[in-house]
Amino acid sequence: MIKPIVPMLIVSLLLSMTGCGQGNETMTGKKSETMKSDKLKSEEQKENTDGKYSTALFAGGCFWGVEYYMKRINGVISTTVGYTGGTTENPTYEEVCSGTTGHYEAIEVIFDPARTSYEEVARLFFEIHDPTQWNRQGPDVGEQYRSAVFYLDETQKEITLQLIAELKKKGYPVVTEVKPATKFWKAENYHQDYYYHKGSTPYCHGYVKRF
Repeated sequence: MIKPIVPMLIVSLLLSMTGCGQGNETMTGKKSETMKSDKLKSEEQKENTDGKYSTALFAGGCFWGVEYYMKRINGVISTTVGYTGGTTENPTYEEVCSGTTGHYEAIEVIFDPARTSYEEVARLFFEIHDPTQWNRQGPDVGEQYRSAVFYLDETQKEITLQLIAELKKKGYPVVTEVKPATKFWKAENYHQDYYYHKGSTPYCHGYVKRF
């Protein structure tokens, strides 16, 4: 992501020039069948109101890109990007980017356990970002881009550790942190559904089959 001191107009221009997603493996097969258009997902989020959902919390680099893929999973009801894991109350984007708050750029995923599982959501998380990169994700460098799973219960922790063990057996030197969930702060409104509103695709995230 671009430094916050750069005007948003320049941010948009630079991102559009980057060619987000170029060179990344295209999502195919079963995974592609689970993906939905942003428009359909937006409509679905409005229709689901029974409250019988589960929550997952991840950090995998720029939260714009993680959200882009997460919101397409069949069974994901809503996504919110924000900040977690730091010490400052109600941090701003500029404060998080300064590297002084200890926060991660993160995403809160609300999903319907009757249609998908925490394991499926977590598996995709490990396939849409590079879990072997520390303090960065692609061209984005900084501690706010650390890879982490913030578990809300022991079951989520166990599943996450099993997935990491599986990846390490495959030869991936995973550096993803596994930590208990802490306070999640919603990011500024212009960060929410960023690529949906911009009409483009991520510049540092893409699907890579790892499992």
